[in-house]
Amino acid sequence: MTEKLRIAVVGAGYWGPNLARNFHASPEWELVAICDIDHDRAAALAEQVGGARVVTSLSTLLDAEDIDAIAIATPARTHHGITRDALNAGKHVLVEKPLADTGERGRDMVRAAAERGLVLMADHTYCYTPAVQKIRELIAEGALGDILFIDSVRINLGLIRPDVDVFWDLAPHDLSIIDFVLPGGLHPLSVSAHGADPVGAGKSCVGYLALPLQNGAMAHVHVNWLSPTKIRQMIIGGTKRTLVWDDLNPQQRVSVYDRGVDLGLQTLDGSERTEATISYRLGDTWSPALPEREALGAMASEFAACIREQRPSRTDGAAGLRVLAVLEAANRSLEAAGAAVVPSTVPASATATATASVAPSLFVAHPESGPDRELVGEH
Repeated sequence: MTEKLRIAVVGAGYWGPNLARNFHASPEWELVAICDIDHDRAAALAEQVGGARVVTSLSTLLDAEDIDAIAIATPARTHHGITRDALNAGKHVLVEKPLADTGERGRDMVRAAAERGLVLMADHTYCYTPAVQKIRELIAEGALGDILFIDSVRINLGLIRPDVDVFWDLAPHDLSIIDFVLPGGLHPLSVSAHGADPVGAGKSCVGYLALPLQNGAMAHVHVNWLSPTKIRQMIIGGTKRTLVWDDLNPQQRVSVYDRGVDLGLQTLDGSERTEATISYRLGDTWSPALPEREALGAMASEFAACIREQRPSRTDGAAGLRVLAVLEAANRSLEAAGAAVVPSTVPASATATATASVAPSLFVAHPESGPDRELVGEH
């Protein structure tokens, strides 16, 4: 039997308990410790997951020799520093979304992991749901044809975050899904963002992203903290079929429609002049059978497999950087009153995050690294 890998969860606030519960339940992992500056909060979580030890100091945690990896569930502004310290200590790292609070810091994290032969994985949770994995499979096998448009809606009432706007809070989910299902990932030609703050929160509470894609396709993302109704839906239209994902419909999360618009060329009076003719296709609708399993359990298994097999994960650092590139471009677009902004490109070297063998290396201190940095356990 393969020996279990050992992990600690850093941050016992909103998301940390979900990670701790799944790592505790995973046959690949032993949950060794819970780390949070709030001892009582960490102790309460540790009791829920089998009595993992409680640690309030990050430096103490990273000095421990019985920890192979850490999972970070703290505010985005702390991700870079904690990740850098963990990598310097030789630990593999899982980071909740978004990967970092800036693209520059995210790129530094990816480089550091690659240099040390360690796995850096983004916790893009939705990418490990059976529904999203089926969508990826259908697109890859050509069931939808060429992608024409993607329309995504993620709206609900609250929670208005004090540290980030609605784009950085909700859009990473949709962007990571789009990045996961599109062959080659998400590479928009530009990003146009429009945000509104009708309640005076000091940040965008309602947001719209327009992302022109290759070959004339368009992706659109709507996020909203103020809607009294909750909607999590994505429509992906192709030249052959259209797919609808409704995350709040457990009986029919994915539906495939053999309906759409067909464009044909018709010759007029035998001449060489042609005109486009439009016909509407009305075919069957079907829903693929999906297994019922928790996404975080699948994510935990993938993290372990990446470490053992010394390979990049399905949601590696490069995937996290592609999402960050769109979010940063959205910031610049908002400052320019919605003007189209070209996102920064992801370095080719980022795709090699975990391809190097996991082997000892020289750990160089980083200027922004240091012991006992902030560990606020919030999502």
